[in-house]
Amino acid sequence: MAHPIDLHVGNRVRQRRRLLGMTQQRLADAVRIRFQQIQKYESGANRISASRLWTLSKALDVPVAYFFEGVEEGVYLNGANTDLSSGTPLDAFQNKDTIALVRAFYTMNDEPRRRLLDLARAMSGDD
Repeated sequence: MAHPIDLHVGNRVRQRRRLLGMTQQRLADAVRIRFQQIQKYESGANRISASRLWTLSKALDVPVAYFFEGVEEGVYLNGANTDLSSGTPLDAFQNKDTIALVRAFYTMNDEPRRRLLDLARAMSGDD
């Protein structure tokens, strides 16, 4: 069974890769490994070494700490395999529609982007 931290880090790799619109093959090519290894990393089946994590951070243009964002201190206690999903906004990035929406949002000019944000806030009841 995969360690919860390995699952979290793998999810963060997948999240960032998708946000960039990058395929597993393209990421694998960038870090000089096979795409199957990317699949194993993203699923948490294989742990990512420190040197590979550094290489992935460069290929995905994020600091190494990015992969650990959202991990609460004390999540892994006494060898307990604890679920890391906490319903945080970061979980929304597991949804492909969310990623597509974010990509589209950032292709807009400032005025339409502001209007869309205002519309979303009004529709959600978030003033």
